[in-house]
Amino acid sequence: MDQNRPRLLVLSGKVAGPGAATETLGQFFQVDVVQRMDQAIDALRKTDYHAILADVGDFLPLERELVGDKAAMVLNTIGEGVMIVDADGRCVWSNKRMRAFPSEVFEQVKQLCVRARAIFSASTPMPIGELSQARSRKFTCQHNDRYFELMASPVIDEKGHVSQVVGVVWDATSGRRLQQKIDAIDSAGRELTRIESELIAKLTPPQRLRLLQDKVIRFSKDLMHFDHFAIRLLDKRSNKLEVVITEGLPQEALEIDLYAQPEGNGISGYVAATGRSYICHDTEKDPRYVQGLQHCKSSLTVPLTLFDKVIGVYNIESSQIGSFNEDDRQFAEIFARNVAMALNILNLLVVERFTTTGRLADNVVQEMAQPLNDIITEAQTLIEEYIGDDVMRQRLGRIIDNVESIRTSVRDVAAGPNTILGSNRLDKRPCQQVLAGKRVMISDDEASIRSTIADVLAKYGAECVTCKDGYEAVNTLEQSPFDLVLSDIKMPYRNGYEIFAAAKRVKETLPVILMTGFGYDPNHSIVRASQEGLSGVLFKPFKVDQLLEEICKALGITYTPEGAERAETSTGAAGAASPAPEGSSTP
Repeated sequence: MDQNRPRLLVLSGKVAGPGAATETLGQFFQVDVVQRMDQAIDALRKTDYHAILADVGDFLPLERELVGDKAAMVLNTIGEGVMIVDADGRCVWSNKRMRAFPSEVFEQVKQLCVRARAIFSASTPMPIGELSQARSRKFTCQHNDRYFELMASPVIDEKGHVSQVVGVVWDATSGRRLQQKIDAIDSAGRELTRIESELIAKLTPPQRLRLLQDKVIRFSKDLMHFDHFAIRLLDKRSNKLEVVITEGLPQEALEIDLYAQPEGNGISGYVAATGRSYICHDTEKDPRYVQGLQHCKSSLTVPLTLFDKVIGVYNIESSQIGSFNEDDRQFAEIFARNVAMALNILNLLVVERFTTTGRLADNVVQEMAQPLNDIITEAQTLIEEYIGDDVMRQRLGRIIDNVESIRTSVRDVAAGPNTILGSNRLDKRPCQQVLAGKRVMISDDEASIRSTIADVLAKYGAECVTCKDGYEAVNTLEQSPFDLVLSDIKMPYRNGYEIFAAAKRVKETLPVILMTGFGYDPNHSIVRASQEGLSGVLFKPFKVDQLLEEICKALGITYTPEGAERAETSTGAAGAASPAPEGSSTP
C-alpha cells in the first residue's frame, strides 16, 4: 500500500461501510474501517486522517465527541487547575492538574466555588450572552507553606441564572514569596534610614559608620543570604570606586584599584559606568571578571543609585557556578537603593555638622570681638590709674594677656580644621621630651597642618617626616622605618585607609592615627581601619594636648599634659595660709 496516499476513516453504518464504494475508495486512499463510535474516536486520537466517511446520523455525535475530547485535552494540558461545580455544590469535572493538588486544596477550592455561586446568585440575573468574566471573583487559600489563587466565574443558563461555577486555580507560592521578600527588603531599608536619622546625632563619626556597616552586613546575610560582598562608593573627583563596607572577601581583592569605566576595570567598573546590573554565571568564562573571592565561580553586581545617579556598586560573590538568577538581581537592586539612601543620610549629616560648626565658630568670633575689645580697653585704662601699684598693674596686665589668649583660641577654632589649637603658645612653656628618639611620618595635603604638627612634635623630641599626598606617603613608608604614622583621611591619590593598609603591610604593629576635619570621612576609612587595628582618630581642629595624648597612647608612653601638672601644683598649694599666687588668674 502506498503510504503517501491520503488516509480515510470509515465509520460503518447503513450507507457508509464495507462494499463496492469502499473498495473503490481504496484505490485512492488508505482506508481504515471501524464498526462503533468509540472505535472511531479512539482511531482519531491515535492517527491523523484527511477525511471521515460516516452516515449523517453518526457524524454530528462524532463531531461533538471530538470537540469535547479536544477541549478536555487542552484543559488537561494547561498548568492551572480547573474545576466545575454545579448548583448542588458537587464537583462535576476537574482536569488532571486540579486532581494533582493536595486533597485539602481540592476541597478548599470546591467550597470557594460554592461561596462564589452564592455571591453570583445574589446579584441581578445576567442577560444571556453577556460575558460572565465581568463578574468573576478572585480568592486565595493556603495549605501548609503553599499559597493558591482561584478565579471563579459563573456559567449562566438561558434564564440568566448561575447553573455552574468554573474555578481556575494556580500555585502562587513563588509569587507570594517574592512579594514577601520584597516587602522584607523594603522594611529593612526603612530601618536603615530610620535608625540612622534617629540615633546619628548621639554618635561619634566612627560609631555612626560602624552602626551602618553592622546593619548592612546583618541584612545582607540574614535577609539576602549573601556572605561574600563588597560595597564601593564612587569618588567623583577621581572616578575611583572606593571600598567602604566588605564582608568575606580577601584583602588582596579589595586593594585592586577599580574605576567607573566600562572596560578594563572589571564588572564593578562596568556597572558603575553603565548603571546596569551584571550577573556573571561563570567567572572563568567571563573576560570582565577580576580577582575577588578565592575560588569564586559566579558573581552579581548591581549599582548603588541615588536620584537616578550611580554613586557606587554592590558586588556579591559565590563559590558556586550559576548561583544568581533574575530574582536575586531584583532583590539586590532594591536593597542597594536602600543602602545608597542610608549612606547619603550619613554624608549629609556629616557635611551639615562640618558647615554648621564652621558657621558657629564664625558667629562666635563676631559676637566676642567687641566685648573682648572692651575688656582690654578697660584694663588699659585701669593700668594708667594704678601708677605706683605694681601688683595691681601686673594683675591687669595678665587680664589683658588672657583676653588676647581667648581671642587667639577663638580665631583658631574659626579657622576650622586648618589649625592646631594651642600650638602658638608652646614657646611660652617647657615641653617634655616624651617623643625623643621617635620617628613620625605626617601626611596631610594642607601645608600649614603638616608644618604645624611637625613643629609641635619636634618640640617634644620627635623626628618628623612630612608627605603632601597619599602617593608620597605610601612610597615613604616603603623606603624607611617609622615608629608612628599620622595621616589625614581625605588626600589626593590615596585615602586614609589606603595609607593605613600600606603601613600595616610594612609592619603589622606600626601604630597609625588618622585625622579628619569635623568627622568628615567620605570613604569610611575610620570604620575599615578600626576593624584592623587603627590606633586612634583625631578630629580637626584638635588641641596640642589631644595630639600628644593620642600619640603617646599609641606608642605606649606615659604622658601628663602640662595643664594638668599646673592644676595639680595649684591644688597642692591651696592649703598654704598665704595670699593667692600671682598667676592665679591664668587659665
